[in-house]
Amino acid sequence: MMDITRKPKMGLLLIGANRFRPLGKGTADGTYEQRKEKEAEAIVASAKKIADVVFTGIVYDKDMLAAAMDAFYNEKVDFVFCAYLSWAEDFAWVRFLRDMYNIPLFFGCIMRESCEFSDTSDENEFVDFLSSGGIVGTLEASGSLARFNRKMVATGIGKLDTLMNQVSAFGQAAKVRSILRNSVFGLLACYNEAMWSTYVDPYNFFATVGPELRFLSIATLNDEINLLSEQEVQKTVEELTTKYSVMPDVGRDKFFASVRASMAVEKMLRKNDLDMIILNDIDRVLFEQVGLRPGFIPCSHKDAIVVPEGDIGAGLAVFVLKVLSGKHVSFIEPFYIDAKSGCFGAGHAGPNDYTDPSGSVKIARDVRFAKTSYKHAGAPFAWYKIPPGEKTMVHISENNGRYKLVCSLVDALECEHFLASYSHGVLKPRSPIDIFFGKLMEIGVTQHYGLVEGNYVKELEAFAKIMDFEYYHI
Repeated sequence: MMDITRKPKMGLLLIGANRFRPLGKGTADGTYEQRKEKEAEAIVASAKKIADVVFTGIVYDKDMLAAAMDAFYNEKVDFVFCAYLSWAEDFAWVRFLRDMYNIPLFFGCIMRESCEFSDTSDENEFVDFLSSGGIVGTLEASGSLARFNRKMVATGIGKLDTLMNQVSAFGQAAKVRSILRNSVFGLLACYNEAMWSTYVDPYNFFATVGPELRFLSIATLNDEINLLSEQEVQKTVEELTTKYSVMPDVGRDKFFASVRASMAVEKMLRKNDLDMIILNDIDRVLFEQVGLRPGFIPCSHKDAIVVPEGDIGAGLAVFVLKVLSGKHVSFIEPFYIDAKSGCFGAGHAGPNDYTDPSGSVKIARDVRFAKTSYKHAGAPFAWYKIPPGEKTMVHISENNGRYKLVCSLVDALECEHFLASYSHGVLKPRSPIDIFFGKLMEIGVTQHYGLVEGNYVKELEAFAKIMDFEYYHI
């Protein structure tokens, strides 16, 4: 598994005017080059607040540009932040646009707080005047940026700290792209035959989104279940019962079976070096061979990301939110609409991240399948209640070869455990409930979403643009 908690890695390209470098020698504020070095130090310091920075120095000629591009490639940066420090010759910039490999670029213009000139016949002030002309170089460079028509490009302007706030969202999105291109997802064991709308083309998924998709088997899951010792399972059960209350009708044998199956899924994740597993937990073979759907993931492997119902697009939404936020992400579907309150119930059965300490968990029977004839019918699961607060809700699915991303801000309300067999909560969108769901219907989605605490709309918009996804914000 990759380290998804790392900071974004930024390549920093600062372009200066070669012909201005020696100007200002002997003046109070030094040469143009010395002044630009001070500016660069401030830019690097600001950039390091949001990213790990790869910077080889201000670029004045093509050799310096080549060194910068080599460093960006060798250090595997997620994106490059580019800025003109004044007017400058544009040969380095045009070469960069032509020769730089395909990577997200943020082209920025850094504004000074103020510029006051009284007599530019004074050389010190004249050099300061030349140094303040970042907008001249930026506008010059913008034409070439448009002519090359590179993909994955964003632009922004502002004072340094303000601009870096814009760059931060872009950098986080670029980091997600890099991680996806190196990640491996496992499908256990098949697409969901009851929900064709969740199908994706695995070849296109790899080519356009990034993750390699591996197909896992229930037979392998059974092998892992049988390899687990009683002591290993006992230890995990004790950890769970120490943290969470157990409903009185939960049977010991079925509790152990559910924990054992959960641990086995996590072992498959580790052994196959996977970053997430998409589990078809309503697969008939799973029920016949295993006798339940695992109900306690994550348990022994706290970083395990597993989602239910074989939905790769919704799994992608959960994974993206996990990388962006580093927080606990829920897999949900809307259950019903309460028109009077303008709210909807939401959640999901099956594996879900229940480990958010601000949520509420009870160990309860899966009563939905309790009356079936499967071996462990009614086996318990972590019955999780979504904690209150602002949430970002995200849908991703494939649409005729292209992916769409829909995001919204909703508020989770305080509620009691009330919906048996489902991790759940009560959500209220920011728009009227009929308009909210009406727009989702118009866009064309599925029923599955990722849900995370906080507001990640800016990062998701940047991510969708970088990935060339259709983007909708409701």
